[in-house]
Amino acid sequence: MKVFLTGASGHVGTVVVSELLSAGHEVIGLARSDTSAQLLVKAGAKAHRGSLDDMESLTTGVQDADGVIHLAFKHDVAFSGNMVGAAEADMKALTVIAKALEDTSKPLVGVNGTLAYGVAYPGHTTIETDMLPSGPRITSENFIIGVAAKNVRSSVVRLAPTVHGPLDNAVGFIPTLIRVARDKGFSAYIGDGLNRWPAVHERDAAKLFRLAVESAPAGSRLHAVHDQDIVFKDIAEAIGNKLNLPIKRVTLDEAHKHFGHLAYFVSVDNPTSSQMTQELLNWEPVQLRLIDDLNKGHYFKANEMKDEQNEASV
Repeated sequence: MKVFLTGASGHVGTVVVSELLSAGHEVIGLARSDTSAQLLVKAGAKAHRGSLDDMESLTTGVQDADGVIHLAFKHDVAFSGNMVGAAEADMKALTVIAKALEDTSKPLVGVNGTLAYGVAYPGHTTIETDMLPSGPRITSENFIIGVAAKNVRSSVVRLAPTVHGPLDNAVGFIPTLIRVARDKGFSAYIGDGLNRWPAVHERDAAKLFRLAVESAPAGSRLHAVHDQDIVFKDIAEAIGNKLNLPIKRVTLDEAHKHFGHLAYFVSVDNPTSSQMTQELLNWEPVQLRLIDDLNKGHYFKANEMKDEQNEASV
């Protein structure tokens, strides 16, 4: 299968490229820079120059492929405080992608996260059939599921907030939590720290994207989740222990000073099941769980190397 992949040079996209190529698929990755294009070619994929704002390039990329995995999102815009603007740009791109796929029976695999469902259904274990009417990224998810009615084999993979592994980059939740703990001198959790997070290893997540583009039924909502309900206090303790730093409780008011923009997410209780996904696609997550991955130590070596590089450049 020839797969057109947006977001191909991002954290998850990089692992998905490797997974698809290993399974014998051809990958054409959307590249908005020479650097991204070179990385794709080096990995064994083909580069298709363009961006989420280049509608002509998106259309050409989709039409030349047997299926599409859409991972790209303007995270820089969202993290600047303009989540609505980033979501609107995503919808514009999705509309063009879906239009090019209408009446082809080709697959379109999109992505969302699970955290919004934890906010909407506090204390409830989120399952694949849970839905929300609208909201940033929720509207995109519903749109993708809706185009199944136009003869597109569409599906959405909901990612756990923590997609962990050796390729997790600086903007990921775990590297950010580690960086905050190092900067503040202690690792923190909010309140009693008993709110729960799901997690999945990057390689297990990549396999699910491959299975989705290969065979997910039209209109499927899928959960890339291995750890269903890690207590956040356990994450804070694992980070503190590896850094030899104190582990402290902070109040919700203090959390904003400590975690910055992450405070809202850190407080969410988001237990999430992937049982339906595992049964539907015969997907079995087999990689390290989050706490074991943290204890392995690669996250902390990466941070130490970055700190040394920063000091050397001063």
